[in-house]
Amino acid sequence: MKHLTLIVRTVAAWAVTLLLVFPLIWLVLTAFKTEQQAIAMPPQLFFKPTLASFAEVNLRSDYLLYARNAVITSVVSTLLGLAIAAPAAYSMAFFRSKRTRDILMWMLSTKMMPAVGALVPIYVLVQSAGMLDSLTALVIVFTLSNLPIMVWMLYSGFKDIPADILEAARMDGAGVWGEFRYVIRPLAMGVLASTGLLCLVLSWNESFWSLNLVSANAGTLSTLIASYASPEGLFWAKLSAASLMAIAPIVVVGWFSQKQLVQGLTFGAVK
Repeated sequence: MKHLTLIVRTVAAWAVTLLLVFPLIWLVLTAFKTEQQAIAMPPQLFFKPTLASFAEVNLRSDYLLYARNAVITSVVSTLLGLAIAAPAAYSMAFFRSKRTRDILMWMLSTKMMPAVGALVPIYVLVQSAGMLDSLTALVIVFTLSNLPIMVWMLYSGFKDIPADILEAARMDGAGVWGEFRYVIRPLAMGVLASTGLLCLVLSWNESFWSLNLVSANAGTLSTLIASYASPEGLFWAKLSAASLMAIAPIVVVGWFSQKQLVQGLTFGAVK
């Protein structure tokens, strides 16, 4: 009976994995097809691969410009978010008040509101500040949208650090900065790294604000992908090629940093 249960679980796990991975596999296959092969019915599983779609994407669009904008907005917003979230989480974890839990729940509740609900006021504010189609606007919006998650993750990691260690540091004369730099930062490096990586991925993949606040000058890779939807229809091969070029860098980063990401996400889960 146990052996049968193990087989069923294994088959179910493989089925779910294939279900989740299939869209990515199909995206990769379509990127190496011609437009005629991409829309052929029934779908062609065996074909002669071509790089024509990638070449046309590079010829039609400045891929490096969009990639540079994506790197700048995601990296800067992540670093800025960590600089704001770390002190906030430190204060909530080690100097708790009766309202700390309420503040955390309020911050988390802001993520439950659909982004479209805040589009009009944010658009008006950005327009009034003269920052439409600018990287500055995206950095600010990305930072603010990721702050609740960053504060929650860092708070969860910080509060599991033994208070005795901090008391010992204070008795040795460590101030707030010394306490954070020499005690908390080394002990919480895993959760700091995973928080930064997660928000880097979220900023890189953000499309709603990228499509509504910027256009050609400050467009990110999401803007590049959206440009292949036209009134004439979708160019599936070119769309797939552009999508693959957009997700490839962040997939590589996630692959090589998966250990740190899992470590940080499970920090404090087991006592």
